Amino acid sequence: MVTNQFRNRKYHFTNDSYVFLVLLHLVIGVCVFYIPLFPKVYFAVTSLYFLVQVLAAPNQSKTMWVLLGCAYIAAAESLFRMTGGGLFYEFSKYYIILLVLIGMFYKGVSGNGYAYFIYLLLLLPSVFVASTTLGIDLDFRKSIAFVLSGPICLGASALYCYEKRITQEQLFQILAYLTFPILSMMMYLFMYNPSIKEVLKGTGSNFEASGGFGPNQVATLLGLAMVTLTVRFFLKSPSLFLKIFNLILLSLVSFRALVTFSRGGVFTAILMIIAFLFVLYGNSKYKQRQKIIGSLVLLAIGVMITWAFTTNQTDGLIENRYTNKNAKGLEKDDVSTGRVDLITREFEGFLRHPFLGVGANGMKQIRLEEEGEIIASHNEVSRLFSEHGIFGVIILLLLIFTPLVFRSRYKGNLLFYSFIIFWFATINHSAMRIAAPGFIYGLALLHIINEKKRPLHRKRVIQ
Repeated sequence: MVTNQFRNRKYHFTNDSYVFLVLLHLVIGVCVFYIPLFPKVYFAVTSLYFLVQVLAAPNQSKTMWVLLGCAYIAAAESLFRMTGGGLFYEFSKYYIILLVLIGMFYKGVSGNGYAYFIYLLLLLPSVFVASTTLGIDLDFRKSIAFVLSGPICLGASALYCYEKRITQEQLFQILAYLTFPILSMMMYLFMYNPSIKEVLKGTGSNFEASGGFGPNQVATLLGLAMVTLTVRFFLKSPSLFLKIFNLILLSLVSFRALVTFSRGGVFTAILMIIAFLFVLYGNSKYKQRQKIIGSLVLLAIGVMITWAFTTNQTDGLIENRYTNKNAKGLEKDDVSTGRVDLITREFEGFLRHPFLGVGANGMKQIRLEEEGEIIASHNEVSRLFSEHGIFGVIILLLLIFTPLVFRSRYKGNLLFYSFIIFWFATINHSAMRIAAPGFIYGLALLHIINEKKRPLHRKRVIQ
């Protein structure tokens, strides 16, 4: 039975307000670039706004405000980082943890989510090991906070979201809040680097095209917006205007994601979109399937135009990048750009310390001692094994199989597999540098319910 919590029209913003909010965030992106103090003001206003809303909202509305606030801040993370607007580097993760803790205080957590209590407890042994292994070259507090803030953010998000009941319409609103700040970042990137041809330096990841920031993180969030806009294109664009409007946004976001020359975020987005379309098509009836096919044709045209335009703007280098070739068109020996070596070393660390691992951030210490330099891992899975030992194996099994068991009971989330793909693919190419994979993992554990329409009562006509 649907309670008033899920009929709250406050969150049912119309397509008109969606267009307005999109345009507003495009303007925000321009302001972030041209007004020096604006990034800090934008950061302060949004952070305080969602915190106040969560605290002040009536109890029945807190769940949605927590989710909206977490979604917005997770999506805005790279923009705050690249513009210096954030309070500190890991702020988004701590902010999300704060919001979900407030949500837990007021709304509690599901007793069936005990697997995530176990997960959080299993993270602790690595801290004790690290206290005895980390040298003076690595600050203990900062090292622990850096590698565990992401996993703790995931655990807190999962624990809070587990079996929380929301409607599909509310899920679309969460996706919209994920989209808005990424569109601001996209506009900022166009301002920062209007001409891709001027910054082409081969087929490696391009910092100039990524706002002077990490291409991997930027591409990951742009890829996320590719997915959210695709979902809106198929399910929340009833008019031709909205179809074209969202397709244009999707094309612009995809272009900026491609020209970062960071493939992980784009490949992840493609896998997520494929999973979403399979689930959507499989759950649709004949008439809706015909509409899906029609939209798919329009989407394919948009994809081809975007790819052709990107190829032109990069003088064909983007094709070399995605076919694993260098600027001269010669095939590269290592498709992983050196990451396989890092992963191999981390599995060697697991084999040397299979029970308790080398401790949180311990592989950095080992690389510093053996190679004389600090090299961060891009892979959270291999890090789990090396730094947590057998507990890391258990953690990974919990994180994979708990959602699958959840899915066997609750099948209403059209984006379940897409969310899990985003988490798993992202932690394999970008570890947990940003908050998004942890929070998005939690969204897979929401219980999506069908919002029943109120019956229409007709007055009896007296003849």
